[in-house]
Amino acid sequence: MGPRGPATLLVAGALLSTFLGGRVQAEEADNPIFTILGHSAHMVRRPALPLLVALLPALLTGCVGAPEPARRAPRMATSWTPPAAPEGRACLAGLSRTYANFTPLPDQYYGAGCSAVGAVRLAALRSDAGLLQLTNLGPVTCPLASTLSGWARFGVDRAAQQILGSPLVRIETMGSYACRNVAGTNRLSGHATANAVDVSGFVLADGRHITVAQDWYGGSPQARAFLAAVHGSACRRFGTVLSPDYNAAHHDHFHLEVGAGRQLCR
Repeated sequence: MGPRGPATLLVAGALLSTFLGGRVQAEEADNPIFTILGHSAHMVRRPALPLLVALLPALLTGCVGAPEPARRAPRMATSWTPPAAPEGRACLAGLSRTYANFTPLPDQYYGAGCSAVGAVRLAALRSDAGLLQLTNLGPVTCPLASTLSGWARFGVDRAAQQILGSPLVRIETMGSYACRNVAGTNRLSGHATANAVDVSGFVLADGRHITVAQDWYGGSPQARAFLAAVHGSACRRFGTVLSPDYNAAHHDHFHLEVGAGRQLCR
């Protein structure tokens, strides 16, 4: 009820009483309630019904029409990602110590057994001299990113310096996550869980471009020795490593996979 509510109700009640009872007694004309109207109550008669009806809503406004306090707008629901499991946090901490440039990603479940859980997006890796750029790389699990980081620095960059005489500046890939089976089987590929990456080439600081497709079989002796060295280093780090020697489907890249549960180096 507003601050004018009690007096307003009394005025309204007086008017109704006057209308129903005929005429108010003369001594009531001096009542303070009636002076609010600015004239004596004895002047109010039954024919004033239209005026009374018109005044009542305005008189009652101070009581029943008082505006309510403004209500707060409802809060929008926000997304929340639970903190990573202890092993996930440990992996991310280890990856940070390699000075890799990465962003943790929310867990994704795509159906049909495909997912990207505990994944990160890698923008660059660390070499002895600076950063190693990556191309075409999608989400990768943290264990894959950590293994890739160590291989890139200690297995690839140092092999490039020792065998080719120039440091590595970029690793080219053909992607990571893809919801698909192993070719010719009904078994999910490591790509379906972001646990595999296909590496197709390497770019050196002096501008040379070494690719699996061109140099595994047909490159210079130095290029072939470099690819053999990085392949051997990968086999010591990843669970599954497939090269052009495995089958024709891998003629242009190295398939590098973690978490396969078996060791396979071809």
